[in-house]
This record gives sequence, structure tokens and C-alpha cells, in this order.
Amino acid sequence: MAVTSTPQGRSRVEAPRPKLALGVTAAVLATALVAAVVGLVLPNGLPSDDPLGGPARFGLAVAAFALAHLARLQFRAAAGAVSITWGEAALVICLHQVPATWIPAATLLGVGLAWSGMSLLGANRPPLEVVRIASSLTVTTALAVSVTTLLGRPLLAAPTPPLVLAVVAGAVTYLLASAWLGAVNATLHHGVPIGVLLRPALRGKLLMFVGNVVVGLVVVALIEVDPRWLLVLPPPLWLLQQTYRHRLRADRERRSWRAFAEATGALNKLDERGVATAAVSGALTLFQAESVTVDVAYGDGRRRRYWGDAAGQLFDREVGALDATAGDERDLARSLTVGTAEVGHLRVRLPCAVPPTDRDRDAFAAYSDALAAALHDAATHRELRKVAARSSYEAVVDALTGLVNRAAMLSKGDQALRQLARDRPVALLLLDINRFKEVNDTLGHAAGDQLLRLTADRLGGLTHGGDLLGRLGGDEFALLLTSVPVIGDRTAPLAYTLRQAREITERLAAPTEVAGVRMSVEASVGVVVAGAGTADMAELLRRADIAMYQAKEGSGSVAAYDSTRDAASTDRLALLAELREALAADDQLVLVLQPAVDLATGAPTGVEALIRWRHPRRGWLNPHEFIRPVENSEQLGTFTRYVLDKALGLAAQWARDGLDLPISVNLSARSLLDPRLPAEIAEALRRHQVPARRLVLEITETVVMSELEVIDEVLGTLRTMGVQLAVDDFGTGFSSLTFLTRIAVDELKVDRSFVIRMADSPEAAAIVRTTVGLAQQLGLRVVAEGVETAEQRSALAELGCTAAQGYLFFKPMPADKIGAVLGGLVDQARPRIVPLRADGAS
Repeated sequence: MAVTSTPQGRSRVEAPRPKLALGVTAAVLATALVAAVVGLVLPNGLPSDDPLGGPARFGLAVAAFALAHLARLQFRAAAGAVSITWGEAALVICLHQVPATWIPAATLLGVGLAWSGMSLLGANRPPLEVVRIASSLTVTTALAVSVTTLLGRPLLAAPTPPLVLAVVAGAVTYLLASAWLGAVNATLHHGVPIGVLLRPALRGKLLMFVGNVVVGLVVVALIEVDPRWLLVLPPPLWLLQQTYRHRLRADRERRSWRAFAEATGALNKLDERGVATAAVSGALTLFQAESVTVDVAYGDGRRRRYWGDAAGQLFDREVGALDATAGDERDLARSLTVGTAEVGHLRVRLPCAVPPTDRDRDAFAAYSDALAAALHDAATHRELRKVAARSSYEAVVDALTGLVNRAAMLSKGDQALRQLARDRPVALLLLDINRFKEVNDTLGHAAGDQLLRLTADRLGGLTHGGDLLGRLGGDEFALLLTSVPVIGDRTAPLAYTLRQAREITERLAAPTEVAGVRMSVEASVGVVVAGAGTADMAELLRRADIAMYQAKEGSGSVAAYDSTRDAASTDRLALLAELREALAADDQLVLVLQPAVDLATGAPTGVEALIRWRHPRRGWLNPHEFIRPVENSEQLGTFTRYVLDKALGLAAQWARDGLDLPISVNLSARSLLDPRLPAEIAEALRRHQVPARRLVLEITETVVMSELEVIDEVLGTLRTMGVQLAVDDFGTGFSSLTFLTRIAVDELKVDRSFVIRMADSPEAAAIVRTTVGLAQQLGLRVVAEGVETAEQRSALAELGCTAAQGYLFFKPMPADKIGAVLGGLVDQARPRIVPLRADGAS
């Protein structure tokens, strides 16, 4: 049985070598002709009394090789169609019945006639291809005959073990030489490595080769016993042919399904290029294709084409239109769609010798569907990455001026301070535009925005390398100077900074035109100078804020921080001492509660617990008046346990009244540094008999800026316990998206500053829309804070926000009134309390 390869056509990637291929064919043809002619003129070795005679035996050999190739089996390979014939059986029979020197000529004539006849009947082989096949097999036969005659003389001889071994050696030579010549031809035509064709051809042929040699030896044995036994051979040979065919088909099916699983599995990537290149490589292997083209369509009308050929090389480029033209019968082509959306087009070109079967078309359809889904998923991930990148950018950059915002100023400023020596002087300038509200009220908000951009541009022109400039909000700007000169006495840094501040006010005061009105911008600047290791950015901003208000109250436009006028620095110590007494008294620190409601049904979705201080001397104190000192003191742990205990007591009371609602408690970032916190919370939950799912801990985005492992461990333990987590004031911080990739949360709370400005500020509306969309993508609930008007409620509902809290619904109320309010909400809403996170969700 011989192995021959038919070409697929020209490669689209690597240029073929037609001249070299033609030269090799010519050399093989010349060798075949020489072998045939010389073999015919040499002594044949037939006995003079041979009953058949020379012409009959030569005709027998021609017929044997012709029949061996007419009964071929064929399968697709990397470089075309591989044909498996009965060539070895014909060779073994001819070695016994025909003079060895005649066999090359018989092969040339028999193979040539067989392939010419098949071409006329529909195989469509070019004449040159028929010549190549016939001459290659003639050379192969000549080699096999030479090997056999070196080892023995099988002509008309009784089979003996030495002669059988000689014939088998010739058959092995025939197998290897024919396979190698076919692979060389494929390499010259298509650039495909020899091993790519040679390995599958030999692997598929091995068992059949053994069967063919056995058939040839059986025929020889029957001739020696009684030639009439040959009449019973056709049925067994037909059955053997069907066995070969079935085995080839089964082997192909097994390999095809394995290749299909590997090809579709390789499509599981998140980027378009990875999916497309895997699709081309997978289709080349799966369909043994000549070439594969994947056209990818983008939503904006652009197209990119990825293609490759059997040589294994892949390319891509932008194209003007999808490759949707009709091809010939060798092409499998299909549009790639998901639903009604078209994501691309796939085209697979099969070898010319093997047209597509129904099985090929079914596999192609399944592969196309898998590729369409993979490309759609990649496009979805690409859009999500864009949204994430845009949200990340908006989280750190002020949309109006392009400067960093407050959160980024705090984060990047602290980072800059940590990189400096402790005693290195740094300066912070806090600037506020005087009478900015008058510009907005008189000329409109567009004019105010123009003035803010103008101010940002002028300040940017005054900064140097290493300085950090940001807009904190409204008309406030901050400039951190990290390269303050240290030449001279100790007052030099402050003197330098004051000069910089005065230069800024002078530059800003230069006349300009805003909304057609010529004006001069006046500003108040607060200045603070300190060692880099003596204060963080938050403290520097606090001091600069005090200095700025001193500038507003004084006669000049610039003022330096004066610690003697900072009441907070001394009053803080007294406040902490009074807090210790309040924690012991049990009646000064009280909880007020504000429900969050479902925007669709009005049902309560949870309650936020807010702390107030009923101070015996100072009166009612809101959290912003005492929380910061508490967070920076050793009393934080006691304070946190106190608030949690009060909140869980209320939750337990609601449960006894039939209200299964979660309660939210704000948690300080510093509390997460205590690894004992989860155990303390677990004990409080057990003591009050409150399920962990009904406790929601709200963490601010300050936590996001820290990458300490202990914070991740504490939050992870709380999540394992079943406690829910919510991110408070989402959108105002620096690394919201980074945090969401580190810690799984249940809820995002949109900061009230964005909700209030939704109607007037496209930037604020965009942040709310992005937050709601991000929450939907991540499977989180989103609650809008500070809802005060019906218009805000409607806008939030249209964006898909499911819950909200604010004065439009309820102000924070005492604990003794909240029960009745919650009961009324449940009754009016046909009780449908939606938990912040379903049990077991993540």
C-alpha cells in the first residue's frame, strides 16, 4: 500500500517553490524512465519453458499495480489528501511472478493508467500531477526491488523464510520511500514540514501495511499450491478493504472529536486577539485546512482580519469590509452571530482533493457557534475593561479641570511624603477663589466652570517637577511643594512658600475674560510648612484650611498657619477625655436610624445606624465633630464595640417584632487593623442572637488605599462569617475598582454629592450611571445616599438603582420611633423586604 499526497494550492503566507518542485519532479521522472528502460533490456531470468510467457507476466504486473491504486483509500492531511493503496500487496505478488527488472516499468505503466483513468472519471488530477505520482512510485518500486534482490531471488521460487524476509524488506522500503517522496513534494509546494504529513500517514498505514504484506504472501502461497484457490479471494479482499475503510473512518472520528474539544477549549480567552489566533490555529488542525480566515467586526464599523495557512504562520491586519464573498466547493464560510448581533465571519478552505462532507459542515457549524460566543465574550470583556479604566480615571481626576481630585491628592500626597526624609520641609498651599459664588449666580454655571478651568491652567503654569496640584472641590485648589529650598535659617522654607503664594495670587489677578466679561480673579491662600514625616496630607490640609480662613478674615490674601490659633489641637484632648465619660454613662452616645427603601416598591431594604453625642456641655454633636479624634485615639476599639452592641440590640428587638431587616454600621478604617475584630463581632452576634447576614459593615474608600494584608484578612474573615460589606461614599475615593478586585462586597453606596448634582452636572450623572452599571455587572446592590427630591428619585430609578435613602423618604430618627415606621413601610409595600445580599451570594 502506497502513500501519496496531492497538493492544496498556493500558501497565503509562505511563498511556494514551484521551480524547485518542478526540478525535483523532472529528476524523479528521469530516474523512473532510466529504471524502467534499463530493467526491460536486462536479462529477465524467466525459464525457457515458462507456461505464461513474458508478455503475459508483464501484463499481469501492470494490472496488479493498476488495481492496487484504483482500490485506494483517502483521508485529509495537513498538506492535502493522503491516498493509501494496495501497493505492497502488488509488489509482493509481482516479486514472485514477474522478473524483478520488469517491475519498475510495470509500475510506471500501471500507476500511470490508474491515475489517468481516475482523473478522467472525476478526480481532476493535472497531467503533471499524474506524472509525478507515477514516476515517484516507479522510483520507489525500483528501490524496493533492489533491496529484495540483494537479499534473495523470489521469482517463481517456493516461499522460504529467507525469501519471505527479503520480500518484507522490499515492502518496508516501498512504504518508507513512497511516504517520504510524498512528504517532500508537500514541503516543496506548501512549506509544510515533512514530519507534519509523514507522521500521520505512517501512523494510519502501519496496521494496513502488515495486512497488505500478508495478503501478498497468501496469494503467493495459493499460487504455489493451486492457482484455482485464487478464485475464493475476492470476497475476503473486499471485506478487508471495508475493514481498512472503517478503521480509517473510526480513527479520523476519534482524532477529530479530540481536536474539536481542544480547538473549542483554546477559544476560552478574554482578549479578541487571543480568541481569533486560537480560532485560526484550531480550525487549521481540526479541518486539516489549506487556509483559515477570521474576520472580526467591531461596533464602530471597523474590521480586522486574522488568517493563517497549513504552514502554521498567522497574520492580521485592518480591512475595509468583511470577507463574505462566495467561494468554490472547497470553501466553508459562515457569518458569526450572537443573537442578532454580527461579530465576524469565518472561512475555511479545504484541500482541493477532498471536498467537504456533511460531517465537515456539521463540525464547521458547531465550531462557528463556539467562535461567535468566544468573540462576543471577548468584546464584552473589552467594553468592561474600558468602563473600568474610565471609572478608575474618573475616580482620581477632576473631570472639569483634569487635575487630581481630593482623594487622589490625599493618596498621592501621602505617597510623596513617605518618599522624603522625615525632616525634609514640604509646603501645602490651599487656594480659594473669592466671590466665586457671585460669578455662578451672575453669569451662570458655565461661566463658573470656565473660570475654574482658567484657574487650573494658570496654576499648572506655576508648578515645577515634583509638585502636586489638585482641585479639592468647588473653587478650592491645593498645591503640594516637595522641593522647598532649605538654604539659610529655619524660617527660609516658610518665606519661600509665602513668596510662591503671593506670586500665585498676582498671576491669578491678571485680567481675563470670562463669558464675555473682563474680570480679575482674587484668591485667598492658606500656607503650611512642616517636616515631611511630622504630618500626613489630611493634617496638612486641615492646617492649610485654617490658614486660608485666616487669610479671608485678615487684610491680606495670603496667610501662614498659626498653631496658637488652632483651637482643634487643644480642644481635641479634652474631647477624648469627655468621650471616655460618655462611653461609661451609657446615655450620651445614642443611635439615630435612617431607613433605605426600595425605589420600586417602597419597602425597607435596611436601616443605617448613625451615632450622635448628646454632650452635657456642648449640646448635640454630629459625627464629623468627634469621629476623627476618636479614630486617632486608643478609644477606637471601645467606641466601635459600643456602637455595634447598640445596633445589634436594636436588630434583635426588630426580629422579636417580626421585622427581619439588616442594620448597617459604619466601620473606621483603623478598626480593620485589629485582627481581633472578627472574633469580637462574632461574640456580639451570638450574645444578641442576631444572624451574621443581618449585620452590614460600611467601610469607606480610605480602606481601598491601604494594601496591608491584615485588612484583607480581617475583611475576608468577616465575609466567611456571613457579615455583609458595603462601600460607603463610593465614587469619591482613589482606588474603588482596585478594591473590588481584592475584596468581595455586597453593596455600593453612591455618595450624596453625586446624587444632589445629578440634574445639573453631566459629570456627576455619569459617575452615578457608571456606578449603577458596574454594580449590575458585578451582581451588587447599589444604594443612593442623600436623595432629597422626587426628580432625583425618578432619575435613579431610570438608571437601574434599586434602593435609596435621604430626606425625601426619612430623616434620621430615634430608636423608639423607627419600629413603627418600618412596620408601616412593610404593610404599605405588601411585605417584600429585599435583603442587601442573598444568602450564599458573593
